[in-house]
Amino acid sequence: MDKELIINSTSNEVTIALLENKRLVELHTETRNNNFAVGDIYLGKIKKIISGLNAAFIDVGYEKDAFLHYLDLGPQIRTFNKFSKERKSGRKVSVETYTFEPNIEKAGKINQILSSGSDILVQIAKEPISNKGPRITTELSLPGRYVVMIPFSNKISISHKIKNLSEKSRLKKMADSLRPHNFGLIVRTVAENKNFSDLKNDLDELTERWESMLNSLHNSTPPQKVLGELDRSLTIIRDLLNSSFNSIHVNDPALYGEIKTYLSAIAPEQEKIVKLHKGKIDIFEDKGISKQIKSSFGQKVALKSGAYLIIEATEAFHVIDVNSGFKSDNDKNQEANALEANLELAEEVARQMRLRDLGGIIVIDFIDMHQGVNRRKLFEKLRDEMKNDKAKHTILPPSKFGLVQITRQRVRPETKIEISEKCPVCNGSGEIRSNTLLIEEIENTISFLVKEQNEKKIVLYTSPFVYAYLNTGFNSIIKKWRKKLKCKIKLSSSENYHFLEFHIFKADGEEITL
Repeated sequence: MDKELIINSTSNEVTIALLENKRLVELHTETRNNNFAVGDIYLGKIKKIISGLNAAFIDVGYEKDAFLHYLDLGPQIRTFNKFSKERKSGRKVSVETYTFEPNIEKAGKINQILSSGSDILVQIAKEPISNKGPRITTELSLPGRYVVMIPFSNKISISHKIKNLSEKSRLKKMADSLRPHNFGLIVRTVAENKNFSDLKNDLDELTERWESMLNSLHNSTPPQKVLGELDRSLTIIRDLLNSSFNSIHVNDPALYGEIKTYLSAIAPEQEKIVKLHKGKIDIFEDKGISKQIKSSFGQKVALKSGAYLIIEATEAFHVIDVNSGFKSDNDKNQEANALEANLELAEEVARQMRLRDLGGIIVIDFIDMHQGVNRRKLFEKLRDEMKNDKAKHTILPPSKFGLVQITRQRVRPETKIEISEKCPVCNGSGEIRSNTLLIEEIENTISFLVKEQNEKKIVLYTSPFVYAYLNTGFNSIIKKWRKKLKCKIKLSSSENYHFLEFHIFKADGEEITL
């Protein structure tokens, strides 16, 4: 599978498009001042504890307090809090030699662990969404290229996407020999077939970042960011980059340099795939991304075959309606046609969930199929198509009514692209003034200017359509107005005006507004 990354950088934000086999599958937007990205670590202050929710609200500097549930504390929260306070006070204690406190109970109460007004070290688990503040955790993790380092843990996990058992065993032994005492490790998918030095260099860099963050605690005052995640573009490269990537296009020379530098450190053999876009045409236009965005983000998403999806969001969940349109084969029966359309649209459903980053509960109404074997084929197709989806998700088999229910992890706000605009003439109402009323309005306006404001020379600008209507015939409407009002009226048109738009100017070019 060929993968491309197209990065469009502007003064306010960076938009990143991920293409697989030339098709847009992910679209990420990061504002330049995004201080609450997933992975950022903050020194916060506990504002209040809500026993009924078994949760606390933490001030991390966002307009709404961050939400910390008891289940997000982690079993070693007592050890973690004690250690954090000692490092903040200036003591040079180390995780590797630290004595662990007993684990907290799984069904305990948060008011027995935390107290209002205390400082606490937290990590952003979910960005602010809608009117909610960030979701946070005290189970810190530092992601690298090949491993994720987890303080106050002793577990080693290998990515479930690595299927080869001997490779999993090799990586586990390697991770066990590298793992610092009292640190857990998660070995990522991209570590497959990598050698000892690759993992060690990655872990050394994470250890250095961890120590740097701890050293900064002594001079930190909550709320304050103490460790930031990489820029979104670098994060995507770190998490997704593999041998199937064939190009990374970026339009910003500064960001181009950053990516080249980052790749030279993590994958020098792929540094050459980074290319700077120098054309005058917008990079998204040049690479065909804008066209794909316009065809992919409407309520209706149509395929070339004629089949289409209707995607709607309710307060509680998302609904996707699958329709065959005019796609059918006369040589096949209804069941076979339904299966063919469902399988084709299952691929688009999986793509749309990634592209829009839909989260929560998603209900898909596929075309009814009566045979159980066909429903299983649809279920397997959907599972296969969602294998590349990084978000955690659960898919239930189709019901006898053709409904498929999916829960998908929501980490960031849903991607929404407005691809329609209100009509400037009717302002979305679907109704416009009649031609007669428009002509009457123009005449009354000119009459007022001549009689009440003593204007003798005026210039009337209209749309080409109205211009032609006023100027048609030997005894045209504009001639009648000149004779009736005893005024010099110059008539001009502009193609930039919408159908019923008009403006009136003085002879010196100054617009007359009423």
